[in-house]
Amino acid sequence: MTGGLLDPLDGDEVVDQAVDDAALLRAMLDVEAALARAVARVGLASRAAADAVARTAESIEIDVDELGRLGVEPGNPVVPLVRELEAAVPEGARDSVHLGATSQDILDTALQVLARRALEPILEYLDRAGDAAAELATAHRDTPMIARTLGQPALPSTFGLRAAVWRAGLAATAARLAEVRDAELAVQLGGAVGSLAAYGDAGPQVAAQLAAELGLNDPGLPWHTERSRVHALAAALGAAIAGCGKVATDIVLMSRHDAGEVAESSPGGSSAMPHKRNPVQSVLVIAAARRAPGLVATLLASGLHEQERATGSWHAEWPALRELLRLAGGAAARTAAALAGLQVDRDAMRRNLDSAGPGVYSEALAGRLLPVLGRTAAQDAVRRALDAAPGGGPDLVAALRTDAAVADAVSAEEIIALLEPARYLLAANRLVDRTLRQAAERRTEHP
Repeated sequence: MTGGLLDPLDGDEVVDQAVDDAALLRAMLDVEAALARAVARVGLASRAAADAVARTAESIEIDVDELGRLGVEPGNPVVPLVRELEAAVPEGARDSVHLGATSQDILDTALQVLARRALEPILEYLDRAGDAAAELATAHRDTPMIARTLGQPALPSTFGLRAAVWRAGLAATAARLAEVRDAELAVQLGGAVGSLAAYGDAGPQVAAQLAAELGLNDPGLPWHTERSRVHALAAALGAAIAGCGKVATDIVLMSRHDAGEVAESSPGGSSAMPHKRNPVQSVLVIAAARRAPGLVATLLASGLHEQERATGSWHAEWPALRELLRLAGGAAARTAAALAGLQVDRDAMRRNLDSAGPGVYSEALAGRLLPVLGRTAAQDAVRRALDAAPGGGPDLVAALRTDAAVADAVSAEEIIALLEPARYLLAANRLVDRTLRQAAERRTEHP
C-alpha cells in the first residue's frame, strides 16, 4: 500500500505509510503491549510480566507476508501474531500475553490506533488547503467573475466568494474529522462475547487502563457488534474527500481553455500532445472522490454484525477503512498543493464576465421593475428587452424604457448603473468576510 504501479496516484506517502501492513502490525503489537500493562495496573498480572510482554512487542521482528499467510486458516492475523509473541516472551510472562482478549479486540483497537495516527497528517493537509483557500479569498475579495449555474453564465460574483466557499467546506470537514478523532475513536475490549468475563469485576477498569495507554476513548461498553464508531469515521472521511473533490471540480472547470481563469502551478503533460497542461492534481482528487462513496457504503453495509460475532461483515471493514484513509490523505494533500500554487488570471475572469452579455444583470433589472410592473410582467419585460438588444448598452436601456410606466419610474442612468457588477461585489464581499471569520473561529474551537 506504499508503492506499486498505481498506488502512488491514489494516496499520499505519509498517510500510506501510516496505514500500510507494517503500520497495522505495529499497531497490533502496540495494543498487545498496552493490554499487558493495563491488566498489570489492575492487579491481574505482575508488573514484571507486563514489562516483559511490552519489551518483546516493541522489539520482535515478524514477517508481515508470512503472518498474512498464517492468518488465512483462523480468518485473521491476530491468532498467529499471538502465537509468535507468546513464544518470544520469557516463559514466566507468557500467561500475560493477550490476557482476556479476543482477536477482534486487538484488530478493532489496532485499526482505531491506525486511524488516529493517519488522521494527524490528513488534518494537517486539510488545514493547509483551507489556509490556501482563505488566502485566495482574501487576495481576490474584489476580483469580479461570472458565476455559473448548471454550467451556464448566471450573475456577476467574485473569485473571492468562490474561494471562501472552498474554505468553508474544507474547514467544516476538518472540524468533523477532528471531532471523530477526539470523541469517537475508542478501544474495543470485550473478550470472547463482549462481556469481559475473563477479567471478573475488573473488566471495566482494564478497558479504561487500555484506553489511557493508547490515547483512545474508553467507550464504557464493548462495541464489537455495534459499529457506529466505524460508521462515523467512514462518513467523516467520505465527506472530507468529497469536500476536496468540490474544490478540484471547480479548478478543472475554471482551467478549461474556454475559461482560462486558473491554472495549477505544476500541470501534467500528455504522451501525445506536447501542448497539454493538464490539472492533474485536481483530476486525481476527483478520482478519489468518485471512489470514496463506494467504500463508505461498504462500511455501512458491513454494520450488520450478527449477535455477538459477525460472519464476514467484520472482515469486510478492514480493507475499506484503510483505503478510505489512503484516499483521504491523497485528496487532502493534493488539494493543498493545488490551492497553494494556484495561478489566477484576473483578466480572464473579467473578460468572461463581460462576454457573458447583459443577461447576467437580468435579476437586478427585473428586481428594479418589480414595484412598477409586478413580478411576472417585470421578468417578461426584461426578457423582451434582452431579445431586442442582446448587445446591451444604450439599445437595452431604450428597449426597457419603451413601456411608459417604466420610463416614468426608472431613469436611463439608473438602468445603466444596474448594468455594472459593483452592486454584486458588495454583497459577495460581505459573505467573504463573514465566511472567513466563521471558519477561523471554527478552527480555533477544533484545533
